[in-house]
Amino acid sequence: MSNTKNHHYLWLGAILVLAAALRIWGLNAPLWHDEIQTLVTHVNLGWGDMIQSYSMNHHYLHNFAVKASMSLFGDDPWAVRLPAMLFGLGSLAAMWFLARDLAGPGIAHVTTLLLALSYHEIWFAQNARGYTGLALFSTLGMLLFLRGMALPSRKTWVLYGLCLAAAVFTHLTGAFFFMAQAVVWLIVVAARALRGQLDGAVVRLPFMGFLVGGLLVALVYLPLLPSLLQTVSSVSQSSAADVMQEYQSPLWTAFEAIRTGIGQAGPIVAIVGAAVLGLSALGAIALYRDAPLFAPTTFLHIVLTAGLLMAVGMRIWPRFFFVDIGFLMLLIVMGVRLCCAILALFWGGDRVSRNLFILAVIAMVAISAWLARRNYAFPKQNLAAAYSFTQEFRKPGDRVYSVGYSGQDFRDYYHADWPIIFTNDEYLAAMARPGPVILVVGFPGRNFRDVPQLAADKDTVLTEEAYFRGTLGDGDIIILKRN
Repeated sequence: MSNTKNHHYLWLGAILVLAAALRIWGLNAPLWHDEIQTLVTHVNLGWGDMIQSYSMNHHYLHNFAVKASMSLFGDDPWAVRLPAMLFGLGSLAAMWFLARDLAGPGIAHVTTLLLALSYHEIWFAQNARGYTGLALFSTLGMLLFLRGMALPSRKTWVLYGLCLAAAVFTHLTGAFFFMAQAVVWLIVVAARALRGQLDGAVVRLPFMGFLVGGLLVALVYLPLLPSLLQTVSSVSQSSAADVMQEYQSPLWTAFEAIRTGIGQAGPIVAIVGAAVLGLSALGAIALYRDAPLFAPTTFLHIVLTAGLLMAVGMRIWPRFFFVDIGFLMLLIVMGVRLCCAILALFWGGDRVSRNLFILAVIAMVAISAWLARRNYAFPKQNLAAAYSFTQEFRKPGDRVYSVGYSGQDFRDYYHADWPIIFTNDEYLAAMARPGPVILVVGFPGRNFRDVPQLAADKDTVLTEEAYFRGTLGDGDIIILKRN
């Protein structure tokens, strides 16, 4: 038995080594806008100053880890991203233990291997933000929640409370996942009470876990409370004024999550979305007997997150659902296995089912590896190349302007002396002056809406001098010039 267990751990170790190699490759690529703003507005502050004001852009626990990494290794992009990579590897290991608990080591190997190869998992593990930390603490939270509901113990629920606090201190939206689990817990308590089967430990110990986590969250956020309340209360106003209104639609969120994963738009997005929904539903059926709370908690978190973000008028970014990728992957793998078992009923029993599943796993691994290669085609947003090109391209007398939020990065991180254009009036004023003008346009999809005259001039009075691709949605950078 011990040799079998060691064998499975060796497989886990091999998968994590592969995952680490895929995440180290390209880790030192140029930083993109959110990473740069994390540095200049938060991480570069003093340790105490980092906890003085609240911003949705500050991922507090993760940023403390980034500051520690930079103090040890310097400020190269790989050092800034190192905590996100390590959190990402930790989330894969946590997912392996969760999948093993629910479906056995074989399914755990397949699920974790697919996550190791996942485009999204690699992308976020190379992103100096807190989302892989959220995934780690949420996955551990799911593991402890299910274990604690099955066999309540004080140790399990105290650890659960610590995971809750760590997730929410990483980002406030981390609370949504644990809120979903609280709802599931209350439903279980009510159902057992109605049947007369309520065990007091299922009431007391989970309550203690939520209480421990809640008190720790209140404690760490206490210095930030005034600015936190002000930020949350004003978020709907900034979203209402946003020209990218589609960002507040859950349908856009689902489309964008799939589009970035497969690298293309069109009808195939709907086909992939339907496949994910269908296989996840089949996976929920397959897991229901051994883990009846797992799928409902996963689905409830997705619905609850979308509903709460819509209620406060906040943009519904796909990254807010990053923590669910591992859970959905497990459901998909279980759904595929169930499909293979159903097909084998007509073709010849367990052996056929097993062989079909092996072929399906090979296909899923091949597809995932093929899609993952896009992570390495371009940086997330090639601000570094755009800055270098512009500085070399400009001639004496050329005026250079940056357009949109990326201008803050050129100013604060690259120390460029380029004025920033945010509005149509500012663009008209800049273009009213005679002489050659260079325009560095980041986030072109947004900025061509914010500055409609720029969009009108793009193909007439302006010529495109360079175009830098990025894997980030709307992460391209265009260099335009008027002679």
